[in-house]
Amino acid sequence: MTERPTILLTGATDGLGHALAQRLAAEGARLLLHGRDPDKLASVAEQLHREHGERPRTAVADMAELAQVRELAQTVRGATDRLDVLISNAGIGASGPGGRERATSVDGHELRFAVNYLAGFLLTLELLPLLRETGRAGGRPSRVVNVASAGQQALDFDDLMLRHDYSGGRAYCQSKLAQIMSGFSLAELLPAEEVVVNSLHPATYMPTKIVTAERIDSIEDGVRATRRLAVDGELAGVTGRYFDRTSESRAHEQAYDPRARAALWERSLELTGHPGG
Repeated sequence: MTERPTILLTGATDGLGHALAQRLAAEGARLLLHGRDPDKLASVAEQLHREHGERPRTAVADMAELAQVRELAQTVRGATDRLDVLISNAGIGASGPGGRERATSVDGHELRFAVNYLAGFLLTLELLPLLRETGRAGGRPSRVVNVASAGQQALDFDDLMLRHDYSGGRAYCQSKLAQIMSGFSLAELLPAEEVVVNSLHPATYMPTKIVTAERIDSIEDGVRATRRLAVDGELAGVTGRYFDRTSESRAHEQAYDPRARAALWERSLELTGHPGG
């Protein structure tokens, strides 16, 4: 992208999101930053203001409540008349809140499925008209980037909310595969000249608050991979793909099952109350 892109980044107060916000701000992007904690979000915005001379716009929302996700979309639509990139990064790791015991969102959905997947699904659909209009008006496609994971596990449509045999790891891996599957579905529905949709595993065991295992990749590795999908000109027309870091890769086999993707799409519309279309 040669002009300054307008980018919405969710989960911008910690880990990959925070580091990515710093990188994109340094490159001159117009940022809209989301966070759950208003104090932390204000601190990040002030830091970027001091370091780069422009204070990004901010929006607070708890992704565990779908009403707040809708309010976030409304805030974004009121703050800008263009949106070049949506980076869905907000999430909960396998060992975070309720990791050992099953927890639910405000709306009664399994917590990781709600925060890691349903919130981003709904936010994307709510902002899709703005993304499409920006792509049409600008002569280059807008982009949706789902920060997923190489940790993926097949969805059980008879027990999507994991009421049986629950574990935080299983819930996390299921939610990340759901991100990839819905990304493939959305890419099939949209003209690639308007919006492209891709998912990635940014890096392995980055030193973020949701990781407790051995560190293998750095935050910068994750920033580099995610930034590439968000703004690299060589990927402007690439859509419906899954990347492992910076290499195109193959996701879990369920992601390539059209019936499974269709079932997930319909259940997601039902669970979020979005009419689709």
